[in-house]
Amino acid sequence: MAGIYIHIPYCKTRCTYCDFYTITNESQIDAFVDALCKEGVMRKDELPETVHTIYFGGGTPSRLHQHHFEQIFHTLYNQYDIDAEVEITVEANPDDLTDEYIGMLAALPVNRLSIGIQSFDDEELRFLRRRHSAQQAFDVVTKCQEKGFNNISIDLMYGLPNQTLERWDKNLDQAIALHVQHISAYHLIYEEKTKMYSLLKAGKIKQVDEAISTAMFSMLIDRLTSDDFIHYEISAFGKEGCFSRHNTSYWHNKKYVGLGPAAHSYDGENRSFNIASLNRYIKGIESTSPERSHEQLSQNEKYNEFILTGLRTMWGINLTELRNKFGELYYEFCIQIAQKYLDQKLLLKDEDTLKLTREGIFISDGIMTDLMRV
Repeated sequence: MAGIYIHIPYCKTRCTYCDFYTITNESQIDAFVDALCKEGVMRKDELPETVHTIYFGGGTPSRLHQHHFEQIFHTLYNQYDIDAEVEITVEANPDDLTDEYIGMLAALPVNRLSIGIQSFDDEELRFLRRRHSAQQAFDVVTKCQEKGFNNISIDLMYGLPNQTLERWDKNLDQAIALHVQHISAYHLIYEEKTKMYSLLKAGKIKQVDEAISTAMFSMLIDRLTSDDFIHYEISAFGKEGCFSRHNTSYWHNKKYVGLGPAAHSYDGENRSFNIASLNRYIKGIESTSPERSHEQLSQNEKYNEFILTGLRTMWGINLTELRNKFGELYYEFCIQIAQKYLDQKLLLKDEDTLKLTREGIFISDGIMTDLMRV
């Protein structure tokens, strides 16, 4: 199951917590889309198999205009074998989703929306420098549903400075009331080179207490699973049949081609990365000498990724697959280290599968780190 990821680097403004490669100057957007399509043509032989997922990420893909999407889809459908039931996701910000824009997306092959709401609390939204209000976010999702979108994901953030359990509970109330099919919820991470990190280091904000963070995550799981969401990945909850097929392919180590500046690709064995510079990206594509870095993964690195991606999901790690891929030495190492967590009921061995228990999810980073080889 192969996929295509398309990185749209444009944002109207930059959020305080974001460390993705983004720019706010849209003057080169037409040249960027031209380069993106040329890259798609140049790299078609890297993905000869059928494409099952296409994901527009960013940045803010909803900064694209209709003719940009049409140009990109024309290229993809002419150069790649696109499955008839392909999942096509577009990330969007609520403030971009006017009635006209939603109608435009509905007329395209797009069949899944991922809407970056982050919070239904106006004070929290202002702190995050989001451009929409809580009411606007709620209304936008409703309008998308009215336009026929029946596979909608929303993003939420928790663990914000001064965020209380009561506020988080109200956020979940609003999210559940929208009857969306998928919710991704992320704890705030203070990434270096972000405004949020600078505020933290300057002592202007404080990290939320660890006990409250844990309680928020527990509340998230309880509230969503009681509303028939399936907790299929540490940060992802989906209704039956509405998991993100694109992200799931990442966790199952499937091939994908990443188009656009800073986009990553994976050929099933090794990774490559486009240059994180719009100007250099465009120049490289125009000169047919794109700047891409390649990473040859060692056996240890491949094993570590297998552990990381598998344990993050409800499917866990298939031990027979681990043994077949990496051999007896890696298999025995994994089983030996896992035993203490099995004894503590933080890991569960279910026939030939090793997975996190509910208690294990809360310390998953430590468990996964211990199971890795250096």
